[in-house]
Amino acid sequence: VIRDSKDHCFTVVPMENFDPLGIHTGESIVVAPIITLSKEQIDLLEDVARRVVRHIGIVGECNIQYAFNAETNDYRIIEINARLSRSSALASKASGYPLAFVATKLALGYTLDQIGEMGTPNSAYTAPQLDYMIVKIPRWDLNKFYGVSHEIGSSMKSVGEVMSVGKSFEEIIQKGLRMIGQGMHGFVGNKEITFDNVEESLSKPTDLRIFAIADAFEKGYSVEQIEELTKIDPWFLGRLENIFNYSKVIAEYNKIEDLPNDILKEAKRLGFSDFQIARFIEEPNGNLENELIRVREHRKSLNITPVVRRIYTVASESPDKTNYLYFTYGSDKPFTPYKEKDRETVVVLGSGAYRIGSSVEFDWCSVNAVQTARDLGYDSVMVNYNPETVSTDYDMCDRLYFDELTFERVLDVIDMENPKGVILSVGGQIPNNMAMKLHRQNVPILGTQPESIDRAENRHKFSGMLDDLGIDQPRWKEASSFEEIDSFINEVGFPLLIRPSYVLSGAAMNVCYDREQMETFLKMAVNVSKEYPVVISSFMQNAKEIEFDAVARDGEVVEYAISEHVEFAGVHSGDATLVFPAQKIYFETMRRVKKISKQIAKELKISGPFNIQYLAKNNEIKVIECNLRASRSFPFVSKVLKHNFIETATRVMLGAEYVKPDSSVFDLEYIGVKASQFSFSRLQNADPVLGVDMSSTGEVGCIGDDFSEAILKSMLSVGYKIPEKAILISSGEMKSKVDLLEACKLLGAKGYKLYASHGTQKFLEDNGISATDVNWPDEDGENNIQNLIADKHFDLIINIPKDVTRRELTNGYIIRRGAIDYNIPLITNARLASAFITAFCTLEPEDIHIKSWDEY
Repeated sequence: VIRDSKDHCFTVVPMENFDPLGIHTGESIVVAPIITLSKEQIDLLEDVARRVVRHIGIVGECNIQYAFNAETNDYRIIEINARLSRSSALASKASGYPLAFVATKLALGYTLDQIGEMGTPNSAYTAPQLDYMIVKIPRWDLNKFYGVSHEIGSSMKSVGEVMSVGKSFEEIIQKGLRMIGQGMHGFVGNKEITFDNVEESLSKPTDLRIFAIADAFEKGYSVEQIEELTKIDPWFLGRLENIFNYSKVIAEYNKIEDLPNDILKEAKRLGFSDFQIARFIEEPNGNLENELIRVREHRKSLNITPVVRRIYTVASESPDKTNYLYFTYGSDKPFTPYKEKDRETVVVLGSGAYRIGSSVEFDWCSVNAVQTARDLGYDSVMVNYNPETVSTDYDMCDRLYFDELTFERVLDVIDMENPKGVILSVGGQIPNNMAMKLHRQNVPILGTQPESIDRAENRHKFSGMLDDLGIDQPRWKEASSFEEIDSFINEVGFPLLIRPSYVLSGAAMNVCYDREQMETFLKMAVNVSKEYPVVISSFMQNAKEIEFDAVARDGEVVEYAISEHVEFAGVHSGDATLVFPAQKIYFETMRRVKKISKQIAKELKISGPFNIQYLAKNNEIKVIECNLRASRSFPFVSKVLKHNFIETATRVMLGAEYVKPDSSVFDLEYIGVKASQFSFSRLQNADPVLGVDMSSTGEVGCIGDDFSEAILKSMLSVGYKIPEKAILISSGEMKSKVDLLEACKLLGAKGYKLYASHGTQKFLEDNGISATDVNWPDEDGENNIQNLIADKHFDLIINIPKDVTRRELTNGYIIRRGAIDYNIPLITNARLASAFITAFCTLEPEDIHIKSWDEY
């Protein structure tokens, strides 16, 4: 609801939840405009909303949530947010009405009749009229957490969301489910998802419930039966049934080219992708690239193509030139986007839904690429569908296609735009994975060429290339069966790292310490990548990890940044604490990292952004991997250096001039630290321990005059507090005990009371440090750790697991989970704990300088 100081007040866009009351709005599928209520019922709720806003006296924007019984018209107000909320951001993107902009103007004293041009669709004075529908679908990454509950309810667990736009519910729900980016192809056609107990999966809401509905239709359940189990409105279920029924119509044909015009046209109107259609007709395995192209060619021969439609934007500076666009098969009235004559077009592919491993860092990269292309005089086009991002603000680029980042849709955009080229390297892994497919369709790719991307992404090809160049790497073998790897295990021994090709955030990547784990994980990896080989490599313990972020032009490195992880290798780079510039690397190591990086850049003929990860131990350097795209640390190093790597990379990709940084840029008199933010408190039963699979949901970057100041600022920024009294230490294996020894001496000298588990307490006492012995959770006695945690006895808990792969309910797990559940700061890495302790023991709060970014 929006209201100005003259009491002009209206509802911008009413939305409804697909899921019934009891599920957090952030966890629910949301549809706009409201479909399942009558006009009288919507008017009733809007009238109540206006009266509430007037009674409270709100000037600006307000969000009101209702519980509503459509049979009796009985309602309750659940909550009122007299501010911009998550729903406000969605409403802005759904309607083209910029709520934050308008609310700011109202706060500055403007009235609604003064914002935008009165009497036109561009005026903020009246509610926007939607001639389309939208659906918001959350994305969960619960599979990354061992032991976590998949049930959804009043607490929010989702890490991102998508919004799809179209003319029918069937179209938008299928598009939206593809957008989530978890291998789903729409509402139907997901053979990989099965349910043992479909009734339980329907009655207990989980992150996969919508697919349980598809499974229920497959098993013969009626709309009425599913409504009884889910309490989801039958209007929605009826539309989902339409999709299911039509999939059976498509499946009656045996050859793609046999599909008649009317069947294919209706299938597209109901949101079926070319991939789904190919799968239902010919049931092929693999990525269906050839079959998908055949459906596309057959469709085009019948003149069945999507039309572009426009979402009208309110209060935009040049409404006639604003292109907020989407594709649909539900209309035969195409909109012709405004284009500047005689300007070449550059298409940038965005990063899709926020997820663990790909978040706002890649949106920063996408936005900077689009802005640089615009500054260079190109027509900039963005393709993305995440309503939370800056890249999907319609005034960020010349044309925004708020649509899928699928191979099919990107080809539609190419057909529409005929661009100079496409930038794939700033949106994370989704665009990168399309490189070879687009190349095979003769789509011009800007920057590093697809063959090079494939050489870097396919771990077998990349490892072979390193061997040819004489560059060291952990020993590896390509594996497709258990028999093949027996000899490798005998040669190298454990631990080993299993990695499938084409992953982001270490998905399906695992460290194995014995043969049993190896077989379990190998099955998981093969599940993830049926067509790509699995690489097994020796895992180096206690090795330092180094990141090399850079931009190259025609194989020559233009600018670079070398940073190091506080934690040893084994913690995913997205979870690790990053220090830039690197502080504890030998000069010779730094020199060799630069030399090897230049060799790789030259061999792969890199033009654009890239990132190489290294292991360093005993002056040996080994390459882990090379990503020919922007990495998640690009925004961080750009901000610490005050030199925009993405601007340089975009200029390189577009063949424009760029400023090569002077070597003095790298002589920094300050240090940046990037620390990770975790959300374990929202994830019931998840073990908050870090490994090679990424689990952080956010990050902070802090700058300090030295390492201690920078690390202390960053740890405080992610929610740690400087302890006031007692600290619990349980340090696992002997190496961790030794790593923590100097830090524990500092704690003793500062007067902290230390508590420790049996082995750690004895080690500390033997080294002259006083610590109180405490009992394990499964031991009796008054000093039981579990009881002390429940009594909030500790200000900080340091628990270093002996073996991060063991999954049973150990004492260590009970301690870690207790720390999270009772909101006590927890550190599970000895090197990070040591750095944090050293920082807060050597610095006083007044030693922390608060300076603005430009003062450094």
